[in-house]
Amino acid sequence: MKKVALFLFVIFTIFLFAFLPFEKEKESLEKIKFLFQKFNQEEKVELKNLSLEQFLDANFFEKIKNLLIEEKTDFLLVDLSTKNLKFFEKGELKKEYQILAIGKEGSFWETPTGLFQIEKKFKNAYSRMGGVYMHYSLLFQGNFYIHGWPYYPNGKPVSSTFSGGCIRLSNEDAKDLFEKVKVGTPILIFESAAFEDNFVYELNYPKISAKAYLAADLKNNFVFLEKDLLSQFPIASITKLISALVATEYINLWREIEISKSDLVFTSKPRLKAGEVWTGFDLLYPLLTESSNEAAKALSRFLGEEVFVSSMNKKAKSLGMETAFFVDPSGISPENKASLKDLYFLVKYLYFNRQFILDITRGKIYHHLITKNFEDLKNLNCFFGNENFVGGKIGKTSEAGETSLSILEIDFKGEKRPIVIIVLGSSNACEES
Repeated sequence: MKKVALFLFVIFTIFLFAFLPFEKEKESLEKIKFLFQKFNQEEKVELKNLSLEQFLDANFFEKIKNLLIEEKTDFLLVDLSTKNLKFFEKGELKKEYQILAIGKEGSFWETPTGLFQIEKKFKNAYSRMGGVYMHYSLLFQGNFYIHGWPYYPNGKPVSSTFSGGCIRLSNEDAKDLFEKVKVGTPILIFESAAFEDNFVYELNYPKISAKAYLAADLKNNFVFLEKDLLSQFPIASITKLISALVATEYINLWREIEISKSDLVFTSKPRLKAGEVWTGFDLLYPLLTESSNEAAKALSRFLGEEVFVSSMNKKAKSLGMETAFFVDPSGISPENKASLKDLYFLVKYLYFNRQFILDITRGKIYHHLITKNFEDLKNLNCFFGNENFVGGKIGKTSEAGETSLSILEIDFKGEKRPIVIIVLGSSNACEES
């Protein structure tokens, strides 16, 4: 299937930034840096011949949690797999809560994983998207809360199957947690089931000329092939994957925006016209298939470009993308940079938590949700049309060269395995993928 037809690296450094310890809210970021430095000093990991097992193993999260406990940090620990929420006060487990509902797996509103912090508290928040009130709400990202049982304006509770992606507790537990937790408290959300895979590979290695590349299994984190995992490189339009992610988690995708002349920036396939009205969801299609810089610009205006880009960097850090940095939503600037390690964390999150974004990149049309006709949409992504292609994104600038991130589900020993292939700084990224 082309030279590397496989690719992988590990998710659970999603927990690398798995905390925002702090005694004073303003000290949270400094405390995180201190803990990471301490962890790196204690582990003394040899990075020269880094394997997936070395970099990220099932014990990694436990080591980070132990550091938080050692530093006597207040934090929340959420396991979506077991639907369990733990509250730690000054490093000590004080109480556990049963989670009653989370976002449906694979849906647009699937509960995000990663590192966050409690941004705001509302005794009775109102969700315009769901049209419901939520008791004792703790906002931790975009439109996502921890809260009690929602109810409609007429007082009727929602059904047990209703969910907008938030973490639902009983009203009693939500009130108890609300009274314990302060704004700024770190919250680490993960899925313990991510470690439950023991598939074994045998392989041969191709020759690749790109500056950096990675091929790995997204389920068991087995690395087939790697070169320069940790260095930063310009990633060009791969940037648009995290732009789509921020749009999904921070914007009501059914809102409309009028295209302005300022949105009509240079792009490989001009499509938008000033005065047209597009929904946020519609804009994801040219963004992710034709790599539209116009769509990226328009999407960023929902929040304001400065806030949007700031949210991109914030989201990247929450996923453990330690060295990633973005200055625009499209990837035009050579200052949009990330390492292979960073991109592995991103794609792992997309595959397990935001599948519909990948669906759009492979050409799936959600006809009941779009308001535009996309019959002439051109998909530029590598492997488009390949039945094994799950999703991905290409990019190209003079500084970045050609870049590509692709996920394929490939049959090994009678089992479908999700393989990610990332190529940076290539003269022909699709051919080398």
